[in-house]
Amino acid sequence: MKFKSAIFCDSVSNVEYVYSQAQIKELEELTDMIPGICTGADAENGKLADAEVLFSTWGFPQVTNELIAKMPKLKAVFYAAGATDAFARQCFANQVKVISAWRMNAIPVAEFCLSEIILSLKGYYRNIREARMTRDWDRKVTYVGPGAYGETVALIGAGTISSILQEHLSRMDVKVVVVPSRAERRTVSIEEAFRTAFVISNHLPNREDNRNTIRREHFESMRTGAVFINTGRGAQVDEEAMLDVMEKRPDLTALVDVTEPEPPAKDSRYYTLPNVLLTTHIAGSFNDEVRRMSDCVIGEFKRMLAGEPFQHEVKESMLLTSQT
Repeated sequence: MKFKSAIFCDSVSNVEYVYSQAQIKELEELTDMIPGICTGADAENGKLADAEVLFSTWGFPQVTNELIAKMPKLKAVFYAAGATDAFARQCFANQVKVISAWRMNAIPVAEFCLSEIILSLKGYYRNIREARMTRDWDRKVTYVGPGAYGETVALIGAGTISSILQEHLSRMDVKVVVVPSRAERRTVSIEEAFRTAFVISNHLPNREDNRNTIRREHFESMRTGAVFINTGRGAQVDEEAMLDVMEKRPDLTALVDVTEPEPPAKDSRYYTLPNVLLTTHIAGSFNDEVRRMSDCVIGEFKRMLAGEPFQHEVKESMLLTSQT
């Protein structure tokens, strides 16, 4: 007998973005699916009373214990996106398993950072600025970076993204130092990382205790020509202090994909400082990459059908930590 399933999301457009028609058809063949895209209101009205598994993505409805109680047969939620903090604990409290594509969402962030690190080691970003300004190909005039042989790269944070990035960097001739978050024992300090590495990339978990972890003195201590990359969270950085230092030291470069708030104010120096390059939070899964997430949860459901253990099940100890 097939599991009774539903696609459960308050955003039709997000479902259509993340799940292809072919994937929806596959789920319809694998399960006894309730027609259409079901919302939180549908669950409230009892439409999902027989649902045993839910498939979702960004836009997961706000759930309470009372709402989950209206889905008494529910066994598992398959979430084709990353962090599940908004609903996972309510599911756990009702013995509902949560499976998330958290690792799949980390892959493009690590790839994005890897590309920026390699270009940073070559001095690419500063070279562009100076070549445009001087129009001089003399390497004594226009900056060239140290390269990727024997240089030091520091990763702030030791979660999933950092781990994938470490694996990529292990294939290169660079020294990688990792600074764990405050919740973990540190063998290398943030101060030492900023002082010694040529590229520093932030991957701290999205937790309140990591706010303003990266401060003015860290940026002031950076080596000549060094590069700071932020794909973590803007709130983890004293942004005004960072912009002050970047303004005073044109040799430095900041590659920023996240800010606090997002987007920055229209008059922010993020838009005007030539050595601060801002992207619009694009490091995570977008366009073709989101299919990796839906493929992941469909694969996990097939493991459930086969009686095999999940590979991406969320545990309470993971919330607000390794999914970042």
